[in-house]
Amino acid sequence: MTVSNNQLRKMKSAARFYAVQALFQMEASGQTVEAVTREFETYRFGATYEEGEMQEGDPATFRVLLEGAVNQQAAIDQMTDRALVAKWPIARIDPTLRALFRAAGAELLGRETPPKVVITEFVSIAEAFFAGGKEPKFVNAVLDHMAHESYPQGL
Repeated sequence: MTVSNNQLRKMKSAARFYAVQALFQMEASGQTVEAVTREFETYRFGATYEEGEMQEGDPATFRVLLEGAVNQQAAIDQMTDRALVAKWPIARIDPTLRALFRAAGAELLGRETPPKVVITEFVSIAEAFFAGGKEPKFVNAVLDHMAHESYPQGL
């Protein structure tokens, strides 16, 4: 099966969304990255619910983000902490935002996706989770700081 560039872009976007959900689930339930990866790839990617059909996710992007977030969690959390105000260390923020920053941090540190694309994609995810809230602007500011730290030579 050949996948068009547009379809691959949608699958990568879906994989980012699923990675945030999976990281949240891992933190909430204590499941391993292997168990969550298996569950998402088997049951969530392209699943059909009463509300509609879920987008098929790109397994390679999903795995890179999950493994990167888990393997580099300390570095990502420190980078996130530096982007947050002193009164709000990462441990105090919403667990969904924590998962989002970890997935985005993994993609920024992977250096395969342009930082502006990472920021745009994860702000869209924040908009999906926090429709009408202030969180997307907060996510944009934090990710912008993280991107500048990850790419000190310039975006």
